[in-house]
Amino acid sequence: MFDLIVIIRVPERTNIDPVADALPRMRPMCLAEDGCVSWEAYQSHQEPSRFVLVERWASRAHWEAHDAGDAIQKIYIPEIMPRIEREVHPSIRVHSRHEAVTE
Repeated sequence: MFDLIVIIRVPERTNIDPVADALPRMRPMCLAEDGCVSWEAYQSHQEPSRFVLVERWASRAHWEAHDAGDAIQKIYIPEIMPRIEREVHPSIRVHSRHEAVTE
């Protein structure tokens, strides 16, 4: 599995709603892609200009292929990227010492 956390900040208040409207349109497109296990977008209640994407891919190669997909090419790049600052964090789940790891 390949997990990814993307932290998004929308610097201009007028761009918050367009980003919030575009992200949910990406979800079904991402989930339909080969290797997408899960894809969720969250917006902070406390700071509405902050969003977090939590993605799980079958492999890093699947995630890299995702760049050529419609979600990225038709929504993320033209509608979201010009409005945001972001941090991309390939991540691993932190397990409790007492939890059995099955991945």
